[in-house]
Amino acid sequence: MGKWCVLSVFFAYATASAVAAETQCQEDVVYLRGDWGSARVSVDIADTPELRSRGLMFVETMPAMHGMLFVYEREQPVSFWMKNTLIPLDMIFADASGVVQRVHENAIPGDLTGIPGGSEIQFVLEINAGMADRLGIDAGTEMRHPSISDDSAAWPCAS
Repeated sequence: MGKWCVLSVFFAYATASAVAAETQCQEDVVYLRGDWGSARVSVDIADTPELRSRGLMFVETMPAMHGMLFVYEREQPVSFWMKNTLIPLDMIFADASGVVQRVHENAIPGDLTGIPGGSEIQFVLEINAGMADRLGIDAGTEMRHPSISDDSAAWPCAS
């Protein structure tokens, strides 16, 4: 095999490896897919009662395609509000399998009105207001993240 063939094979392998690594689950990324296509959102994780209660309060700006993933120990009824939240948000409520059950768009900063997510919710993704509509995220969209058990995930990390 000539020098250029070896380099071409190496480049093809390195490129394929980089693509495979990109699609692997990462703690700081939520992948979403649906009939509309797919998206990647960088996230901070709120997986303790203290982190979940603070959420995105007092955050003045958030980059596009960034958000916060709220992780609960089990499916349960959840309800959010916008107390001390300074930026408008979309809230994406998903069950234990990572399937979106409900999307609440354009939550109003500072509003104390409860925003119910549903009765069997384990994950809530908050992103900048308007992003869910722009991307096409709606009920039935699948989320992929290491916090979603591969045993029950609609879109497991292991695939």
